[in-house]
Amino acid sequence: MPGAIKGPAIFLAQFAGDEAPFNSLGAITKWAGNLGYEGVQIPAWDARLFDLDRAAESRDYCDEVAGICADNNVQITELATHLLGQLVAVHPAYDSQFDAFAPKSVAGNPAARQQWAVDQMLKAAKASRNLGLGVSASFTGSLAFPFLYPWPQRPAGLIDEAFAELAKRWRPILDHYDAHGVDVAFELHPGEDVFDGATFEMFLEALDDHKRCTINYDPSHFLLQQMDYLGFIDLYHERITAFHVKDAEFNPDARQGVYSGYQPWLNRAGRFRSLGDGQVDFRGIFSRLATHGYEGWAVLEWECCLKHPETGAVEGAPFIRDHIIHVTDKAFDDFAGGDSDPVELKSMLGISQ
Repeated sequence: MPGAIKGPAIFLAQFAGDEAPFNSLGAITKWAGNLGYEGVQIPAWDARLFDLDRAAESRDYCDEVAGICADNNVQITELATHLLGQLVAVHPAYDSQFDAFAPKSVAGNPAARQQWAVDQMLKAAKASRNLGLGVSASFTGSLAFPFLYPWPQRPAGLIDEAFAELAKRWRPILDHYDAHGVDVAFELHPGEDVFDGATFEMFLEALDDHKRCTINYDPSHFLLQQMDYLGFIDLYHERITAFHVKDAEFNPDARQGVYSGYQPWLNRAGRFRSLGDGQVDFRGIFSRLATHGYEGWAVLEWECCLKHPETGAVEGAPFIRDHIIHVTDKAFDDFAGGDSDPVELKSMLGISQ
């Protein structure tokens, strides 16, 4: 049965800031609502917009948050926990960089930072339930990504060990989400151990097919990896519970390709673009998702190396709205419908009684 995709919605993380109207939940949701968005994905780590500790403990606070959004004609689509999930698993090569995502009190202490991140993830499950949400978007983190390209050759069993450890860390978190009736939709993203279909399958197998391990579908990361992002939907649609509408382009030349030669974003062969300015086939994506019954939100995640973010936000709402398919109950030529008389069917086929 075709699915009715909800939207347009917008991920607030890329727009939140210290200046109005981007520095408070009330102001930024009013801004989003005035642009025509019907939903907002809230970054759970951004204290300017959301108090995760209070949300985990207080339904009254969550009702207040939902009320602020409703007053501005938007709903909360999901809580995003990407920066928190990232810190569940960090290879030591990235320790100094990822310390910036955690409180200064745990800087330089990877074990304390991980413990803090796990606690935040658990709180996000409670907060999601208090908000009446069934999905939260996140990252898996990474233990193996520095060993992505096998030179020198990886020791036998290294990747298996990494995924076993990753699953060990995530299983109790996912069990906690299950207890609260919430899926964790992992964004498959280079830099994470789970970045494509093959690695998602490895992760899922290590988790014994945990039902709360799902996918936040983002085609931009697949285009930059030169994957079949439409076929991906056909393969994994049963696990897709969230959707980032994000554009990208890949223009390889004689100097660089997928790895983009350490160039800044502006000069990369593969780069993120504002909606409609890249190469992603969104008509195909919305058709595939609707065909497979996806009924979640279509959420703009804006990142572009050229266009101003506010322009991208203005253009994003009508772009998504124009791509959402108002699904029909039946195909136009499905005139029969309903139940038929078995005797009549036999007669039509020339079968004697």
